Amino acid sequence: MFEIINPATGETVDRIAELDDAGIEAALARGAAGYKQWRETSIETRTALLTRIADSWEADKQHLAELAVREMGKTITSALAEVEKCISGFRHYAEHGPAYLEPTTVKTASGHAVARWLPLGPVLAVMPWNFPYWQAVRFLAPTILAGNVALLKHASSVQGCAAAMEAMARKAGAPEGLFQNLAIKSDKVDAIIADKRVVAVTLTGSEGAGAKVAEAAGRALKKVVLELGGSDPFIVMPSADLDAAVKTAVTARVQNAGQSCICSKRMIVHADVYDTFLEKFVAGMAAVKIGDPMDKETVMGPLSSTQQRDTVLGQVARATAEGARLLTGGATIDRPGAWMMPGVLVDIDPESDVAKEEIFGPVAAVYKVADIDEAIALANDVPYGLGSSVWTQDEGEIERLAREIEAGMTAVNTLLASVPEAPFGGVKLSGHGRELGPWGLHEFMNLKAVMFTSGKPGGGVASILSPSP
Repeated sequence: MFEIINPATGETVDRIAELDDAGIEAALARGAAGYKQWRETSIETRTALLTRIADSWEADKQHLAELAVREMGKTITSALAEVEKCISGFRHYAEHGPAYLEPTTVKTASGHAVARWLPLGPVLAVMPWNFPYWQAVRFLAPTILAGNVALLKHASSVQGCAAAMEAMARKAGAPEGLFQNLAIKSDKVDAIIADKRVVAVTLTGSEGAGAKVAEAAGRALKKVVLELGGSDPFIVMPSADLDAAVKTAVTARVQNAGQSCICSKRMIVHADVYDTFLEKFVAGMAAVKIGDPMDKETVMGPLSSTQQRDTVLGQVARATAEGARLLTGGATIDRPGAWMMPGVLVDIDPESDVAKEEIFGPVAAVYKVADIDEAIALANDVPYGLGSSVWTQDEGEIERLAREIEAGMTAVNTLLASVPEAPFGGVKLSGHGRELGPWGLHEFMNLKAVMFTSGKPGGGVASILSPSP
């Protein structure tokens, strides 16, 4: 049984039954049967369904947003923005899907070959709670377009959101087996990955969870995409617009209560502007409006759970015990639920354990560096490599930072965000593979080469040029 707790109040708001072994078997059978039907549909049928799903989300966006607020504590403003982002994701793949699936013809020594994108089968997605809709949609939308079918194992705390997503797909006319929410816990995942009906798996979560899923996928010789943690650097050079950099840095640490893989966590600031940046940044973090997540004026609500809050508080305590200074916040708020004040740490030992970890909450670590060389070295001196943000007006510095920071993404003078059009993912312990755009679509497709010899019977290509049956 899943017990859903509202992190703003600490109250249990729902209890959802866990899927038993018979239910899992039935879901896998439906998925396998559904794939046989869905893979034969035209690209027009698939894009039409994506459009209808987007329309259904548009009609119910307030309900979906309020459900996310209740289950994981994000503000209503953030939740509505997340639902809107999902809608844009569905519409993106509906609009650009045919182009993404166009075959490519190349000449060969003996004739030519046509490279086609074909579906693979049922794909399992293991998703986290921090963006309960968007994390899943950036898997679901390309899965539908590809001609695959989707099996979602969502986080225990957002099972209501997961069930709502399946209901929205059915409301839009998704055929049976195309998208199923598996209300299961993590101990059931290995067996599902091993099942011959499942062809691949994708996970967004911690590096520990990623290692376990990758191990299970490796044993079964199945494709896996991993989007794991991050300790993203936010590099500020002397030519930066400091007011804009400070405002964005505050947003990076408090949006979603700091519970985002790609929002910068380590502020690495050039000595020439360090004092000014730090003064403004501390003031900005101390002024963040904390309150009822259903209030549109609230900037930061609770963390997702008291367990998550206590994990962050423990990291702050270890950092200060090792000599770091806490300049503001970083403590609990005396009210029921998973509340804490945004914090700013300085004088952190770069070699300490805390410096190498991801702080998944509203606490920033601020470092002073002498030059760009030190900034790059410090940025790369963690086991993660997901995103990064750089602030400078110098084109040479932009080029060097974008080239030398070990990360899958770099935002220039702006907040890093995932968008449907661009590849999303990381390197090092932040995972491998990519989501979004054509890259995410192609991760779980069969790139099939169809070979022809010039002058031989059947050498034409007209019958195999369409992107789908």
